[in-house]
Amino acid sequence: MAFVTSEELLATLVPIAVYWIYSGMYVMFESRFEKYKLHSKKEEEEKNLVSRKEVFKAVLCHQIMSIAINLFTYAVTREKDGEASPKKSLTLLLLAKQLVIAMVVIDTWSFFVHWYLHQNKFLYKHLHVPHHRLVVPYSFGGQYMHPIEGFLDTMGGTLAVLLSGMSPRTAMFFSSFTILKLVDDHCGMKLPGNPFYLFFNNNSAYHDVHHQLYGTKYNFSVYFDVWDRILGTYMPYSLEKRPDGGLEVRRADQEHKKD
Repeated sequence: MAFVTSEELLATLVPIAVYWIYSGMYVMFESRFEKYKLHSKKEEEEKNLVSRKEVFKAVLCHQIMSIAINLFTYAVTREKDGEASPKKSLTLLLLAKQLVIAMVVIDTWSFFVHWYLHQNKFLYKHLHVPHHRLVVPYSFGGQYMHPIEGFLDTMGGTLAVLLSGMSPRTAMFFSSFTILKLVDDHCGMKLPGNPFYLFFNNNSAYHDVHHQLYGTKYNFSVYFDVWDRILGTYMPYSLEKRPDGGLEVRRADQEHKKD
């Protein structure tokens, strides 16, 4: 029996390719989209505590670890017939069910892991602070994190695939969608017609609040804002035009308007 099948390999590698292609598009055209950026280049240079080169290298390390975890998971959960899960005819109803389960699992797992990393001062200082060195997020910084947090992050996606019963082929598309959302949440822009703004309240502006000093204990959610609202960590925001061009995310709630 092969250690990995072609579908398992694609399910593991395609989302990584999507990550770099999609984030690369933002990087390539960011100079042309200044009026849609949530921060200026000057802000990035002044506020961020890590260089893009360091972020790039750390993300590659994270992805190498993710590849190992995913391939190992497929190997140990594969059925004797060579499939990673029992064969089922994939109906639209089953697909919808799998997608909903996977999204709920990731949203819940990511929220509470992320939330607890902020609640526990030791874990925040030693595990989560690296990600918050990006006060001004950008597209390929979404997977910039401490290796242990990266392991926890990868396990969320793995659990989502396993608990939903997705095949490697379905997982490839779902994981790629998740990656698109992650990159978009960190892109630092609000482009007109962006579908993530149409279908999700959690978007780049929503997550930008979390990366600012005033919002580090708010807006943790990935897909839905349910857990943020239930636990009182939801911070509303407004988008305003900056005098020097571009956009600025401002707190819209009365309680947190002033620093």
